[in-house]
Amino acid sequence: MEETQVLKCCSSFTIILIMISLGFFHGTNSETYTVGDEEEWDSGINYLTWSERYNFSMGDVLVFKYVAGQHNAYEVTEATYKSCDASTGVLAKYESGDDQVPLTEEKQYWFICTIAGHCLGGMRFTIDVKGASTAPGTNTTKGGSPPEMEPSPPPTNPDKDFASRPQGMGSYCLVAFGAIVILQIVS
Repeated sequence: MEETQVLKCCSSFTIILIMISLGFFHGTNSETYTVGDEEEWDSGINYLTWSERYNFSMGDVLVFKYVAGQHNAYEVTEATYKSCDASTGVLAKYESGDDQVPLTEEKQYWFICTIAGHCLGGMRFTIDVKGASTAPGTNTTKGGSPPEMEPSPPPTNPDKDFASRPQGMGSYCLVAFGAIVILQIVS
């Protein structure tokens, strides 16, 4: 009988360790990027240069920070991006002033500000999101020459990034707790 209790305890402990390990290692390469870095999302910034400094991967998050009403951020089609005419081709609208945009697909994304004159004035950029993280310090550019090596900038707030991910450790701990409760009920 005592042997059964020890076995149950070891099984529960093993489940907890597995769940915690998954929580630490699943999605740890995701990063949060504030668009424009310290300058944020505002007029007069070269966002194409900003976007080319980073390698974006699925699971990363873009944060648009701006004064609501003075700017916005729209995800648009390529044609809308090129024309700066948002009468068609709008995929998503962000207007709060502190917008978090999860990059959930491996694809090309296009973003613009639709306030009159802002897109044509440079408040637009495009990014190519890859399925898996690329090596730090590399940059993929569209051109004939190989990319220049540079250090990868740190995420804007790694603690906030980890806590905001739905696949964060809290989910795994909850699953582990549920598994332990079920094991106790069954035995």
